[in-house]
Amino acid sequence: MILGWKKRYLEILKEFKYSEKEDKKSAKILNSILKKSDAKKKILNSVKGKTVFVIGSGPSLTLAIPKLKNYKKIVKIAADSSLKPLVQNGIIPDIVVTDLDGDEDILKKIGKRDSIFVVHAHGDNIEKLEFVNKFKNCIGTTQSTPFDKIENFGGFTDGDRCVFLANHFQAKKIILFGMDFGEQIGKFSETKKADRKIKLKKLKRGKSLLEWLSTFTKCELFTTSKPIKGFEKISYKELDIIIT
Repeated sequence: MILGWKKRYLEILKEFKYSEKEDKKSAKILNSILKKSDAKKKILNSVKGKTVFVIGSGPSLTLAIPKLKNYKKIVKIAADSSLKPLVQNGIIPDIVVTDLDGDEDILKKIGKRDSIFVVHAHGDNIEKLEFVNKFKNCIGTTQSTPFDKIENFGGFTDGDRCVFLANHFQAKKIILFGMDFGEQIGKFSETKKADRKIKLKKLKRGKSLLEWLSTFTKCELFTTSKPIKGFEKISYKELDIIIT
């Protein structure tokens, strides 16, 4: 577990009134469902020392998709809310980070392929955890204490967990797409109006965690989306230069 993560986890529990007991219960259930897997080794082999794209479902994803199509060989780590528009445009992420609240049909479809699913257990998704049986390659994560088959790479929302994952597996460069963390919620997140306030709070917390990560990571950090402290803001035209 990342040094300093426990403090931030306790802050999240307090701010969002979550239960650590329920998080641990969910993690135990997920651990009992997961089969032994070499997915962690596969992630390490594909990410370590490489440039990776991390893809979220912010407003800028619409503009990012045509650009992403041009980089077929770059490893792509996607938050599950971005999965539907990516797949509809022929982009299959190598790694999907999910707490299982995305489009189930898309999750099921991609789950049969070689994409690796990093499934997060928390107190609010216990009833969905059996869905991991539909994934060919899968590992589990928690925000609480890791154990057995359950990991804790850091991160809170699916989007920032993608970045923490890439950091853990020692990516050389991490480039963000559709990760805007602003006051506007992307249409692909399909957030209900009633949930808008809590969604914006989550985005704010996710952004602050990435800013924290930037203070100690050895990865080079870039964003094509809205500026984030600690990440170099780049244009799409600069991608080829950054990647080489």
